[in-house]
Amino acid sequence: MAFNSLTRLRLRSIFSLPAFARAARESTAQMSVAPGFIDGAVLAEGRLVFWTRSAWENEAAMKAFRSAGAHGAVMPKLLDWCDEACVTHWEGDVEKDWDALYARMARDKRMSKVAKPSKAQQAKRFAKMLRWSPEQPVPPAKK
Repeated sequence: MAFNSLTRLRLRSIFSLPAFARAARESTAQMSVAPGFIDGAVLAEGRLVFWTRSAWENEAAMKAFRSAGAHGAVMPKLLDWCDEACVTHWEGDVEKDWDALYARMARDKRMSKVAKPSKAQQAKRFAKMLRWSPEQPVPPAKK
């Protein structure tokens, strides 16, 4: 049984995309070597929307990753970069089906704080997923 984490972020402006992309690369590199990491992926949905899914041995391992290194450093910037952000967590099997992941997020989401929320963020909803790109797997680093 894994501790699963799912995030959805929408950037407010294309001008923050280069810095966001750099931070995302650094965070996924950190994730692949993080203690307790089992499996994950990132998905560029389109419309400046990005998803991550990750599975961990336990909640403590996910929280240690979340607060440290490149990921910990970029989290405060997301307040200004994003106008929509939400997350959900659950314990269970590793889920890789994006339709099931979207349904879980729509049902169980916890809205994250952003400085300038969109109308959708204020209404606690988001658009239907438009997957224009395949997921990019983040496999655990070989030890």
